Amino acid sequence: MTTRRHTLIGGGALAVGLLLRPALARATPETMAAAVAAFTKGLQVKPGKVAIDIPPLVENGNSVPLTVSVDSPMTELDHVNAIAVFAEKNPLPNVVTFALTPRSGKAVVSTRIRLGDSQILLVIAQLSDGSFWSQKAELIVTLPACVEVL
Repeated sequence: MTTRRHTLIGGGALAVGLLLRPALARATPETMAAAVAAFTKGLQVKPGKVAIDIPPLVENGNSVPLTVSVDSPMTELDHVNAIAVFAEKNPLPNVVTFALTPRSGKAVVSTRIRLGDSQILLVIAQLSDGSFWSQKAELIVTLPACVEVL
């Protein structure tokens, strides 16, 4: 039989557990650099050729629309092999990686992503010649995803 005393003790224990829980995991500059290096295999990344379409002010980080396009003719000899999106303050910095081929037609991808906080988004494109190109976008997120509100 559940009594009022048991309910109060259980609720108090739950509240203490929530207050003492460990801090949420976030990517560090080291994990971000490691994720980028894993994608680029340590090769130089040049700025340019990549365009990011994302709102600069995001009300809710749970579902943020993102479109990335890369300047490429998408032919057999000159095309985009992959597009990777990195978020510096998400628990895992590598948000998504898209694989493309010349048959993709256009070097354009669209999706919705989760953002853990206001941060800089980094997008890197790998071209068929082995080069890497990038673009950054700074975002302000008013209600972050990847966190719980007490």
